[in-house]
Amino acid sequence: MKTFRSEWIQKFNDEGYLLLKGVLSEDKVRRLNAAVDGILDEEPESLSYNVYNSVERHEEIASLIDEPSVLPLIVQLLGYNIQLHISHLTVRKPNPGDVQTATNSFINWHQDGPHPQFPRIGGLTATYYIKVCYILSDMSEPNRGNTKIIPGSHNRIYRPESDNVRETLSDEIQICGDPGDVFIFPQNLWHSGAPNHSTETRRQLFLGYSPIWMRPIDYKVPSERLLKDASPIRKQLLGMISDNPFNYYVPDDSMVPLKEW
Repeated sequence: MKTFRSEWIQKFNDEGYLLLKGVLSEDKVRRLNAAVDGILDEEPESLSYNVYNSVERHEEIASLIDEPSVLPLIVQLLGYNIQLHISHLTVRKPNPGDVQTATNSFINWHQDGPHPQFPRIGGLTATYYIKVCYILSDMSEPNRGNTKIIPGSHNRIYRPESDNVRETLSDEIQICGDPGDVFIFPQNLWHSGAPNHSTETRRQLFLGYSPIWMRPIDYKVPSERLLKDASPIRKQLLGMISDNPFNYYVPDDSMVPLKEW
């Protein structure tokens, strides 16, 4: 396993992404999709959905916060002083006519980050957080609303040939995977969300991790519901390590149990 981890880390550093096959069991995917069904039942009818703070919407999704098949790798890639930064459910129904929706059924090329952008050195943006994308629908073929990326672009100054996702860039690829596969990438990788011209509905669930000194996107503080019966590791990932803000920058070892990993 250590050898594979070394290869994964090298690939991530060089190419800016990992696609891991069969991470979640069929039963776990089924339960997650049942949770997604319940969430969508509470949302207005739409061709596309962006649901933030999705860990708050269902315990099945919250269980991915410390998913044991993924979290150790994130610690290797980003370090141990980390927290949950974002949980974001995206659903894109078939949309062959490219109908524009309020929740953006397709997204042009970009790097994630705040506005104005993260600081740059020599034109390059460092890695500030890492996203884990759990694929919950059949994304095994392109043009199903897949995520497009430019491999290695996290190490380049952001200057794509075109920002328009409808144009095919010379070095782009589409991430194709099966339900239960996991796609991992840093926020500075150039990526886009393409239109869905298939008959399949895209379902992807993103959980992002950042250093604990960054403000999370989902909440100011986690809810009591998320904290109930939380393990020390989950409490760390929910950002609850100390009442003293100084410890977000300089934590005691006891506050960050992931250091043991």
